[in-house]
Amino acid sequence: MARIEIWNGDICDLEVDAIVTPANGSLWMSTGVAGAIKRAGGDSIEFAAIRQAPVEPGSAVVTPAGTLAVRAVIHAVSLDRDRRTTAATLEAAVRSAMARAREIGATSIAFPALGSGVGGFPLDEGARITVMTVRDELPASPTVAHVVFALRGAAAYQAFSQALQEATAMSSGVSQ
Repeated sequence: MARIEIWNGDICDLEVDAIVTPANGSLWMSTGVAGAIKRAGGDSIEFAAIRQAPVEPGSAVVTPAGTLAVRAVIHAVSLDRDRRTTAATLEAAVRSAMARAREIGATSIAFPALGSGVGGFPLDEGARITVMTVRDELPASPTVAHVVFALRGAAAYQAFSQALQEATAMSSGVSQ
């Protein structure tokens, strides 16, 4: 089974094969995690992304990573046209991101807290959906050996820590 860890820090600082960014259907990278990735890795990431737009909510596309120390950026469309996130869209976006990771042969991938910023999705519920969906996708992703949930701040770190504990307890048959 893949190693899963939670990391409190800037996703742009990680050295993994792929990082996931929350995206809207137009793939413009102006705010939040996407804006930070564009600022750190360069405009070429956004230029490569918008050439693939429009993209339906729940889908994901891959671009080069510009000057970042990763191989690829996976743009997971977790925001609908109103820039909101739903549970179904979040789950589909995570599944699509994992599918793109498989396609590029990624051995390591980092996810932020998708949908919890601009998307306004509740952090605790988003963490549970993201963690459970990633764990559900791992058996179909044999090349992925390392997953990092890259989070900013204590609230996100705690939400993902709790979600990972719950997921681990569920998979081992232990009740909390």
